[in-house]
Parts: sequence; structure tokens; C-alpha cells
Amino acid sequence: MSTRRGGCLGDLLKLSVLGGVLLYGLVGLTSPWAFHIGGRWTPLLCWSGVGRLTTKGQTYPLFVTLYPSFQFSRLHVDGLRPTGGIGGTASLCASADVVEALNVGGTIFDGWRSTEGALIEFRLLEYRILDVGQRQGYVDLYGRWHGSKLVMDDRGRANGTFRSGLKLERAAIVLEPGNWSEFKAACADGPVPTDRPRRST
Repeated sequence: MSTRRGGCLGDLLKLSVLGGVLLYGLVGLTSPWAFHIGGRWTPLLCWSGVGRLTTKGQTYPLFVTLYPSFQFSRLHVDGLRPTGGIGGTASLCASADVVEALNVGGTIFDGWRSTEGALIEFRLLEYRILDVGQRQGYVDLYGRWHGSKLVMDDRGRANGTFRSGLKLERAAIVLEPGNWSEFKAACADGPVPTDRPRRST
């Protein structure tokens, strides 16, 4: 199972090849919220968070990196108009030894100068080096930032089964600012049953 070490600096390097200073200026004109993600100043146009994805029966440590994207849905959700795209990467701790690499793609609604109170939706999509039509697992999440916390769930919608057989049902998560090291520490225990208290750190 492939894994990818993520974070804001690594993903910023990917963005830099798209235009550097010109891209930075364009984001300022089209997506000023990217400078104020999660209630804080984000000059790298990037936010990283850690949480535990609670599903039917299990909780899985999750690490997510988000940044602005120029691709997004034009459809309204909850009567709100789309105001920008969200891209990124994520890592899901499927077991203590297996980390699923995910791509992130979605939309921000009714958010302009900051993400506070804006509706966010994105898909966590199983990463594949070559897309030759093989099945890819996914989970769609919807939510809002409340200060530094991003509170999301799948609204009871069906999600796609991963090639490993993993299926994330009734998914919900509270993401808080965090880094890769915090995720790896949480992943050392692997997933735990939803009704079992996790070990204190």
C-alpha cells in the first residue's frame, strides 16, 4: 500500500511550479480566504490538520493538508453559491502498518475573506499513480470551520469501497491544526473500535 508524507511545505513546493509569485497574486484576487484558513493567518496558503475519522464501528487517524484550487463544483449546496476550490492530500491510518494515501478535491461555499462559517465539502479519494479505470475508494465530507476546528460528516451518503475492502460508512470527524508527527503518533495504535476509549497520550 503506497503512502505519501505530506505537509504544507511539501505541497507548497508543488504549487510553486505552477507560477510562483503570479499564482500567489492570483490566489489573493480569487480566493482571499486562503490567507485566513481555520481562524488563523496562513501566508503559505495551506492548512494542515489531524483528527480521528469516526465511522460505523471504527475510528481512523487522519492527516489532511488543504490549499486553494482553481477546480471546483459550480453547483449550489444548501442554497449557497460556490466561491472557490479546495485541493490537497490526506493520509488515513487503515492499520498500524498501513497508511492509505488520498487526494483531496472540493469546494468552499459562501466564503470569501476567511473560512469562518463557510460551508466546505471535499472528497477524500484513494490515490492511484496510474488511473486506468480501477476502482478507487472515497468518502465525501461536508462541514464548517468553528474557529480552528473543522467539523465534518458525510451526511449519511454512500461512500466508495477501497481496493483493500475498506468502506467508510457514517463518517464524521473534527479536524484540528496538527502535523505529520502528531498523525504518526496517533497511527501507532492503529484504528480502534468506535465504542472503545482510546489510550491517553
